[in-house]
Amino acid sequence: MQSSPQNQETGADSGGVSRRRFLGYVVAASTLTVAAQLADAVAAPAKAAASVPSVPGPSEIYDLNDMLTHAALPTANLISIRIESDGTAHLALPRAEVGQGITTSSAMLIAEELDLPLDKVRVTLAEARPELLFNQLTGGSNTTISTFTPIRVAAAVARGRLLEAAALQLGEAIGTLTAKAGVITSATGQSLTYGELAVKAAAVATSQVSVTLKESSEFKVIGTGQRRIDALAAVTGRKTFAMDVRVPDALPTMVCRPPTINGTVRSVQNLAEVRAMPGITDVVRISTGVAVRGRTFGQCIDAVRALEVVWGPGTAEGASDATVLQELRRAELPLVVPPLPLLTKAVDARFTFHFASNGALETNCAVADVRPDSAEIWASLKSPINAQEQIALRLGLPVTAVKVHVTEGGGSFGRKLFHDAAGEAAEISRAMGKPVKLMWHRTDDFRQGRTHPMSTSRVRATYTLGQVLTYEQRHTSVATDFGHGVGEIITAEAAQLPVGDLTFSETIFQLTQQSPYHFGVTTQLLSETDKGFNTGSMRNIYSPNVRCAQELVVDELAKRMGKDAYAFRRQFLKDERARAVLDKVAEVGRWGRPMPAGTAQGIAVHPEYHAFVAVLAEIDCRPETTGRKIRNAYTGPRVTKIVCAVDAGLAVNPRGLEAQMMGGVIDGIAITLSSGLHLKDGHFLEGSWDNYFYTRQWNTPPELEIVVMPPTTGKPGGAGELAVAAAMAAVACAYGRATGTMPTTFPINHGEPLGFTPLPTSPPIPASPTDGLDRAF
Repeated sequence: MQSSPQNQETGADSGGVSRRRFLGYVVAASTLTVAAQLADAVAAPAKAAASVPSVPGPSEIYDLNDMLTHAALPTANLISIRIESDGTAHLALPRAEVGQGITTSSAMLIAEELDLPLDKVRVTLAEARPELLFNQLTGGSNTTISTFTPIRVAAAVARGRLLEAAALQLGEAIGTLTAKAGVITSATGQSLTYGELAVKAAAVATSQVSVTLKESSEFKVIGTGQRRIDALAAVTGRKTFAMDVRVPDALPTMVCRPPTINGTVRSVQNLAEVRAMPGITDVVRISTGVAVRGRTFGQCIDAVRALEVVWGPGTAEGASDATVLQELRRAELPLVVPPLPLLTKAVDARFTFHFASNGALETNCAVADVRPDSAEIWASLKSPINAQEQIALRLGLPVTAVKVHVTEGGGSFGRKLFHDAAGEAAEISRAMGKPVKLMWHRTDDFRQGRTHPMSTSRVRATYTLGQVLTYEQRHTSVATDFGHGVGEIITAEAAQLPVGDLTFSETIFQLTQQSPYHFGVTTQLLSETDKGFNTGSMRNIYSPNVRCAQELVVDELAKRMGKDAYAFRRQFLKDERARAVLDKVAEVGRWGRPMPAGTAQGIAVHPEYHAFVAVLAEIDCRPETTGRKIRNAYTGPRVTKIVCAVDAGLAVNPRGLEAQMMGGVIDGIAITLSSGLHLKDGHFLEGSWDNYFYTRQWNTPPELEIVVMPPTTGKPGGAGELAVAAAMAAVACAYGRATGTMPTTFPINHGEPLGFTPLPTSPPIPASPTDGLDRAF
């Protein structure tokens, strides 16, 4: 959406959100503790002229990010910053750090408003706090948007309170004092550190105060590229993930899972023998399989493989890619605008997107210590309140008796919105009466974990005389599970109801999907079917598939009208910010340059969450490239160059934004060309990284350039998922131009021979590897 050049409420320019007055709190505490309380407004989308303009879609007026931000506002005052006597500022961030860098960007906001060195800011992850309600959900690229003002307000309140305390201590007027690098100095040269003032600035009663935030022109930290504050800990192995948590007597635990999706245990034939295996302490039946606890994970793997289980049928018994595709075709909503003979022509296309894995580097895992009257859980959770409430319900305990600690996570991409491992660990700990350190095997994650659902997109665009008159898109998907709700048990339960789940999906779809083009009468509708799979949101939810289908149709429209693909997009784009990123990648990537046969460029643009991104991709589909041989690898077409331009409004940490775009680009390449799951006889054939062909080093583009556009608004836009859809679409368009055929099935390699020998389903996981050196390159 185009930002209005003038803030109607305050008269501030687009960068002048800081001219507004905000309310905050000084909280009663032993050292200075502060919090924010605020309200905000939603900007209306700007109008743009076109021959056949499109009515703004729901998400162009009010999107998912707006909803999440406004849901968080009522409890913003519960997010507090504490100043300690050593001069450090502490924030317990109610979001999950899973590698996206939000602890760094949050620390930057505090450092900016407090005039404190970044290394003096400590950001930890808050444990589950039910009183936060909708304010502890990590998703929808919303963290920086929703916390940008509350954190700054709290930091500004702290700064003001420290100045007041210093004025009293020094006997000077506040206006004569300056704060810099955690030190307050008077005009006469006297100074006090924040640490020396932390106790004096504390309050015995909570009171409300008013603050004005810094102007963007005064920023010294926000908007500058910063290294991650956790980088050293990450590269030295000192970061604490769930499996690093030390809980007394918590031993390695794994689960023997069924051969088909959600199969059930009928009987176990050799419990006594497995219990007697070396190192094994416990073997119990649970709702998802048979759990084993041992001294080492290697011993657990041996025990899982030794179990002889009679399994009942699963929820997708006998299903295959072909049967699911037939079901999707039957559930497609009809297109309603036919081409009119002699008056209009149409581009008609149908696209198929196969199941995909979230593919987080860290597998599903959790630590649980359940006792008769209490429970304690450690896990990387993006919806910890819901986890706490659901686990309490399962255990029959009051919510207050269940503690849920949020650990850092090694990737998520939507996977950790669900607390599958945490709930399972709690069930196992209760059944065994002992603490457990549960880890899913990589094969468990691929075959029984959450997947991005298989879907189709049916598109029809009618055109005449150089104008697009109508654009219809009917997206049909295996049901996406939104059982995490908006972060707590009420909406989570509502999302699981027979009608509620469809309503939730439709809401998410309408609040995220938008067309960036003036294509006349535009409709994008969702239909969902088949609830027999473990699904969930994967980076960008519906957007990569929906945008990929649309951009391929845009290429075809341009071709049929005899227009350049870039110029065609530029003509029909609604928003100047979208046009700017498109222009930038065309310029930097030298759009239209001569290229050898079998190679080509593709270009795409994507708007979402008040941000815009464009990607130019170059691909090599020549036989000498697609025929490359690498042991145990899929090669295929190679993306040789990517240029990505991103306008995220105000980039808090441009370096972090670049990293997010790089990750999104690699995801986009993967789901376009090589990364998908094959469903056969009720289970997925992929069972390891060896045969799930995520983008590898030999398939990453040798040239990759990220351009962060200058700030266009006074606030950050969503960025965590932004690049995936544009990258997928640009690579698909490049492939179509290089081969002369529009691709319609994704990933593109899905119809080829597997290229690997599937792991058996029984035993459910492979033996521990003994040939690591043989697999090194």
